[in-house]
Amino acid sequence: MFDNGLEMSCSCQKFDLVKISCEHAMAALRAKYGDGEDYGKSIYDYSSPIYKAESYLLVYSEAINMVPPEAEWTVPQESVDIKISPPLYDPKLERKKVKRTKGVGDTFKSKRRN
Repeated sequence: MFDNGLEMSCSCQKFDLVKISCEHAMAALRAKYGDGEDYGKSIYDYSSPIYKAESYLLVYSEAINMVPPEAEWTVPQESVDIKISPPLYDPKLERKKVKRTKGVGDTFKSKRRN
C-alpha cells in the first residue's frame, strides 16, 4: 500500500473496496512502528475516516424514523395498477447439465423395472 498524498491504494485493491488497510499495509506499519502504541494509532491514519468514532457518532446523531407496518402504508392507486413483468428468460444462459460418472463405491442400479 502506498500513500502519494492524494490517494492510498494497493495492488490487492482491498483498500479500494472496503476502505480499510489491507494486510500488506498492516505489515508495513508494523515494520515501521513495531507493536507499540504508535502502531495502533497509525492504523486509523491509513483507513478511511468513515471508520472513526467521530464519523459514526455524526451519522447516528439524528433520529432514525421507523417504517410503519405495511397495513398503514398509503400507496397511490396508479402505483398499485402498474403491471410489472418478470425479466426476460434466456434458456441458453441456464446451467448445463453434466452426466455424473459412477465412482468405485457406487452401486449400479438398473433403470428398467421388472
